[in-house]
Amino acid sequence: MSTAKAFAAPSATAPLERTTIQRRELGASDVLIDIAYCGICHSDIHTVRGEWGAQRYPLAPGHEIVGTVAALGSEVTRFAVGDRVGVGVMVNSCRECENCQAGEEQYCLRGNTLTYGAVDRDGTITQGGYTSAIVVTEDFVLRIPEGLDPAAAAPLLCAGITTYSPLRHWGAGPGSKVAVVGMGGLGHMAVKLASAMGAEVTVLSHSLSKKDDGLRFGAKDYHATSDPETFRKLAGSFDLIINTVSAASDIDAYLSLLRLDGTLVLVGLPPEPLSVTAFSLTLGRRSLAGSNIGSLRQTQEMLDFCAEHGIAAEVEVVEADRINEAWERVVASDVRYRFVIDASTL
Repeated sequence: MSTAKAFAAPSATAPLERTTIQRRELGASDVLIDIAYCGICHSDIHTVRGEWGAQRYPLAPGHEIVGTVAALGSEVTRFAVGDRVGVGVMVNSCRECENCQAGEEQYCLRGNTLTYGAVDRDGTITQGGYTSAIVVTEDFVLRIPEGLDPAAAAPLLCAGITTYSPLRHWGAGPGSKVAVVGMGGLGHMAVKLASAMGAEVTVLSHSLSKKDDGLRFGAKDYHATSDPETFRKLAGSFDLIINTVSAASDIDAYLSLLRLDGTLVLVGLPPEPLSVTAFSLTLGRRSLAGSNIGSLRQTQEMLDFCAEHGIAAEVEVVEADRINEAWERVVASDVRYRFVIDASTL
């Protein structure tokens, strides 16, 4: 066992505080990573505050991790000490079920092991990237390509792959028209990625306050959803809509914006049940779908794609003492577009 510095929540209602955690002994197939940066995802806040279910505390969140290999187990072959690597939303899976065998570990039928707040293979609760070091089995470690700024690369491990995966699965590319709902941490990545894939991108945001950013990131058009005229004007316009908003929205209204055989994909996680009428789907052979993160293979593909196209998240790097302040700003939507923790300040 080794000790790592951490910023962790002692309960669902208390601020995060400095502490230490224990990391497991390095196994034969494990990689010890000295963490350099960790992104702050809104799901960190939902999870720690018990909004998605009860947790065990203390809990250090964080699943957008970039760091350097510090030590290797005796059977590790893919990495060397000093390599720049990343860890995303999951750190293990059963490896045996149909989905894992198909290379879709994110949909493990037995439930993959999340980077924090899950039961690890030794029975302990996993602790995430708001820490100075992490031990992860080799198969769930990703290579961060040269050319990617490590701080700006960290959010790619969640925000990047969460939007890249549905764009690839539903065929975003030249000749397709894609709408992105929301211009936050997920939305700004969806705009950059879809544009780099060759799609014609439109942003649908509550207001026009981020229009200049959206156009700079590659969108061709930008509309305010608070204006009812937007839905009339854009009816039947899009092949694919990526809804990144984690709040209740009018699903029927967004379905009306799809072309024949178009798909609305939900990647945000609103806590409230969503309603949809059958007519919105049947009158146009439209589809309503959801998408989780991507597989390990696809996540590496996404990182390589971003390096090739010069894509990274827009980030504000914060020291550990500002994590609680950053959380409150995330809740208030006061960030453009992702906070990243400098782990050297833990």
